[in-house]
Amino acid sequence: MILFIHTMERTVQTMSFFKVTSIIVFFLSLAIFVSYGYAVEQTAVREQDLINQESVTILVQRARALSQEGKLLEAQKVYRNIITPDASGLSVSDEIRREFEDINLKIIFSRLKTDNCTFYTVKSGDSLYKIAKKYGTTIELIKKSNGLSSSTIYPDDTLKVITASFSIFVDKSDNTLQVKLNDRIVKTYTVATGKDNNTPVGLFTIRDKLIDPTWYHAGAIVPPDSAENILGTRWMGFNLRGYGIHGTTMPETIGSQSTAGCVRMFNRDVEEVYSLIPVGIKVVIID
Repeated sequence: MILFIHTMERTVQTMSFFKVTSIIVFFLSLAIFVSYGYAVEQTAVREQDLINQESVTILVQRARALSQEGKLLEAQKVYRNIITPDASGLSVSDEIRREFEDINLKIIFSRLKTDNCTFYTVKSGDSLYKIAKKYGTTIELIKKSNGLSSSTIYPDDTLKVITASFSIFVDKSDNTLQVKLNDRIVKTYTVATGKDNNTPVGLFTIRDKLIDPTWYHAGAIVPPDSAENILGTRWMGFNLRGYGIHGTTMPETIGSQSTAGCVRMFNRDVEEVYSLIPVGIKVVIID
């Protein structure tokens, strides 16, 4: 009887040993399988990244070729496919984005027909001021879009007029200003914002626009041609008194937080924005 009991104990111990060993082997195999699967997955991701980058390169080459051929609308469509937010995983350089934005402006400043414009036939008694006011745009933009060197127009002239709505978005975290048309980015500019983060945040509107503005500072009147006038060549004031977007006599400050609270731009940039946007557009500023 005792011998039988010892025999059973050895049998149980042997079975337990094999059971434990089997469990260990199972988990080791599982670990190896998971590691292999992860390695395969990472290899596939890297290969897909290479394919994506090759696709970007091919698309950029095509967009540039279309642009050189003067096919701006086709080029714009290809660029948009490259940089669209839905195209996750694609690495797009600042150079490519600038090329896309340059195309956007060339189209706006041309007579090319888009969904954002209409072609207006001039009637007797019309003026660029009346047409701009009717469609909520600017005289400067109508002139640029139609290659006009003066404000003189004649009955039966056909003018391209932008009918979509512009807006401005300022991000203080990276000192950028975006001009948008129907919520699509037209162009991104580097700007200067307020020192100590004192540019106000929120939703504003452009209340007034001035060419070669006079600067009223600390009780003094600083004329446009004065070297002490820091407003540069253009002013676009907010509906918050004392704040707005303007040019500069200190271009070295662009890209920094250095102003008294306004948004400061290179003169060439602020003149471009000035020509695009009418009074009354929305301006959003975020931290």
